Amino acid sequence: MTDAVVYYHPDLSVDQQLALRTAATRLAREFDGTYGTETIERFLHTSYEQFATLSSVPNFLPLLAERFARQRLHALARVEGHHRDGKPVVLFLCTHNAGRSQIALGFFTHLAGDRAVAWSGGSEPGREINPAAVTAMAERGIDITDEYPKPWTDEIVRAATVVVTMGCGDACPVFPGTRYENWDVEDPAGLDVTTVRPIRDELERRVRTLLDQLAIPAN
Repeated sequence: MTDAVVYYHPDLSVDQQLALRTAATRLAREFDGTYGTETIERFLHTSYEQFATLSSVPNFLPLLAERFARQRLHALARVEGHHRDGKPVVLFLCTHNAGRSQIALGFFTHLAGDRAVAWSGGSEPGREINPAAVTAMAERGIDITDEYPKPWTDEIVRAATVVVTMGCGDACPVFPGTRYENWDVEDPAGLDVTTVRPIRDELERRVRTLLDQLAIPAN
């Protein structure tokens, strides 16, 4: 791996530069035979730049960039036919990717297990997951604290079998041949956990219906 990663941002610390080089090495190993160094570094670079404008915790940026670049590369591999496992891919989109889409993702991942793939994104990603959403999901035994608000990219949308939109309006991307559903569900932003619980339960009902439509048995 070259030192090209250091151009990610002029203010990077030595530790951040090292973290990005290490991330590039890991991704190169994971996608060996599918994508080369140039593609991997480009995806890592653009992912870093997207989070650099959002995050207030710079030390986490290399980790977020690596995770998002990995997801994007998996999506690209599906779009380009390098990865064919037959699993449906569901993408949940909302405005901040901090509440509704994260709750839906949590339920879908929990109920579908490894029988499907689910991602999420936001048109205007927030800085953190809604704490009330985290608490409401924990009450159902589902931990969504490992998730993080993120944007979407063309390859992620194109890889989806179903795109579920919630409140992102005209900002939500539309590609021919992709199935779209719009869920009219209240935004939990700024609400306490008592008010979020009915939103959570409505999203669970909708996720279970979607699983039935996709013929995916729920855990």
